[in-house]
Amino acid sequence: MQDSAVQRRGRAGERAEVARARPRRRSKKFVALLFVLPILLINVIVIIGPSISAFYYSMTDWSGVGAARFVGIDNFRRIIFDDITYREAFTNNLIWLAFFLTVPFVLALLAASFLAPIRKGGLFFRTALFIPYVLPSVIVASIWRNLLSPTLGVGVQLDKIGIRGLDQAWLGRPDSALLTVAFVDNWRFWGFLMVLFLAAMQNISPDLYEASRLDGATRWQEFRFITLPGIRPTIALMILMVSIWSFLVFDYVWILTGGGPAGSSEVLGTLVIKYAFNRFQAGYAAAIGLSMSFFAGIVITIFVVLRRRGWEV
Repeated sequence: MQDSAVQRRGRAGERAEVARARPRRRSKKFVALLFVLPILLINVIVIIGPSISAFYYSMTDWSGVGAARFVGIDNFRRIIFDDITYREAFTNNLIWLAFFLTVPFVLALLAASFLAPIRKGGLFFRTALFIPYVLPSVIVASIWRNLLSPTLGVGVQLDKIGIRGLDQAWLGRPDSALLTVAFVDNWRFWGFLMVLFLAAMQNISPDLYEASRLDGATRWQEFRFITLPGIRPTIALMILMVSIWSFLVFDYVWILTGGGPAGSSEVLGTLVIKYAFNRFQAGYAAAIGLSMSFFAGIVITIFVVLRRRGWEV
């Protein structure tokens, strides 16, 4: 009986302690909410508010000023069935996506694999390759516009010393304008990928490479069976980000070509600006902007589904 009474008193003490601790936990949660609340308010004002506004105006015939006339889904019907310019811009976005999912990834993986074993002087190479990424896009585009000039650029100078065929108006030809802009953007971007891949590679245990060498593995086998699996989460994350960025690309295309010549380098980002501010069809531009968000959402959904199914992404 005495033991039973002691146990009851012990349980009562535990319940009292839990009851006293409950207000402290509530207080901590309240303090945490106070710290998060400003960020939530900023998100509501900057993101959620304009998103709701864009959704509304996408269903209107609005010039950007004055009253908006509600037209329902006519803008989206026009996008899907009538607007050839939109289809061409969307195709260019897909070409841009294919380019940036291959060329910069290959360059970054090769450079990172070569730099990973280097300890002395490695910081210099990483910094040199990363610097273009932090330069403003306006400066980078202006430099490359001069370098690619058909009258004063590098190609003209090479032609003078006997290296023919490079004195072309690369930004002025419909068959090369888009890929030339992509080349300029890639010059800036691939160093950023390289730094990320290099950081991931340096977190791989050196013991794995030592064991592989003892087993007689070649450099290619080490790269394929140790390096790539070791940095797979980083690669997957950057595939996700690059896929989203490819549907939002704007700055280099707008600065270098403005979507020309003859719409050959037009992308959805430049098309939105032209419809909103050149043709005063802000409602239709909002619909195009929502379609860009829709494609980015598809990419995110694919990655979420793959992750839930156990893929290492």
